[in-house]
Amino acid sequence: MTGPQAPRLGPAPGAGHGETAVAAKPATIIEARGVVKSFGPTPALRGATIAAGPGEIVAVMGPSGSGKSTLLHCLAGILTPDDGEVWFAGQRMDTLRETQRSELRRDRFGFVFQSGQLVPELTAEENVALPLLLGGTRRAAALAEARAWFGRLGLDGLERRRSGELSGGQAQRVALARGMVARPEVLFADEPTGSLDSVSGELVMSLMTRAAREQSTTVILVTHDARVAAYADREVIVRDGTVSSLTAAVPSSGAAQ
Repeated sequence: MTGPQAPRLGPAPGAGHGETAVAAKPATIIEARGVVKSFGPTPALRGATIAAGPGEIVAVMGPSGSGKSTLLHCLAGILTPDDGEVWFAGQRMDTLRETQRSELRRDRFGFVFQSGQLVPELTAEENVALPLLLGGTRRAAALAEARAWFGRLGLDGLERRRSGELSGGQAQRVALARGMVARPEVLFADEPTGSLDSVSGELVMSLMTRAAREQSTTVILVTHDARVAAYADREVIVRDGTVSSLTAAVPSSGAAQ
């Protein structure tokens, strides 16, 4: 898929040099097994199963109301399933206390939503630095790390602007930087281009996938747009609350058996 020219990404902020892998990666980093979730009498998921490997980009597709966003929220620990299991890095996640799941979301996950959801009272650089600040990083260090993303994402000069002073595409790139600044193991992206025009959407997707590959971040991408899904390594189709089809499935690591 050919998109608009994206700013050239340099080395990820904070990335080390000369490091070599010392152990094989597990086959699966995050997985839902037979997940069931209802809202009152309305079933949203009916035994959905999905797995993603380290550094893999998986597009979760399906019609409106199919359960794809609910599946993402269960994988991210925002919702707990009524039945079934959710595993992350060999640990069962759905049985953790809410405080423990909150720590996972803060320290090991990143998020990009359709509307960006920037904090309007904060500047762009403060929005990007927010996950680091919440994780205990000193303000000066967090802001320095945040600023390093602005050049990478073609946002130089916008560090002090607030969300109301940014275009939709600029705001979504700031949201992407916020989602990636803490080097998450998994990035959850729920319709990240849904509010953008096609040119801005392709730019955001190009930058997102490139940054994720540079940081070996797994991406769970919910979308209804086939052009967006084309950026992923594989696609999973959700229909009526179940994963009805998938391609090149990642085998279970067995670590969570």
